[in-house]
Amino acid sequence: MKKILFGLFLLGTTLTVWAQPPAGDAKPGDFYGEKVNPEGALALVDVVSKVKGGSDFADVKIVATVKDVCAKKGCWLKLELPQGEEVMVKMKDYGFFLPLAAKGKKVVIDGEAKLKTTSVAELKHYAEDAKKSQAEIDAIKEPQKEVRVTAKGIVIAQ
Repeated sequence: MKKILFGLFLLGTTLTVWAQPPAGDAKPGDFYGEKVNPEGALALVDVVSKVKGGSDFADVKIVATVKDVCAKKGCWLKLELPQGEEVMVKMKDYGFFLPLAAKGKKVVIDGEAKLKTTSVAELKHYAEDAKKSQAEIDAIKEPQKEVRVTAKGIVIAQ
């Protein structure tokens, strides 16, 4: 019985340690995932307007400022748009994570951009990850159509 309890304790501790976003200062030039050449990156507002107009981008480089990073693992981030809007970015195949220090930094993302309908369950999950209040989570009642970016790689620009 002691061995089982010790094993469960060890497993819980290991999972807790692994569930942390990567450490790091997110300094200019640091990259996560595949290396990204920032040349030719498009402004986020331009990409969003084209995607909302019906164009998907299978391979695009986007320059934007990070508004928020998943506090649990660094597994998603939100990019700033004017008027308080934001764009959700997820990492391709859950293959890399971004440190919390990337919040407020300018980044260049290499990936795919398309229009997606996000389910209520997924929206509530992101709200929980962002440590929103229970009232804010409960207020989510409808799916949301949004521009979604799937990143292959991210480099800190500034």
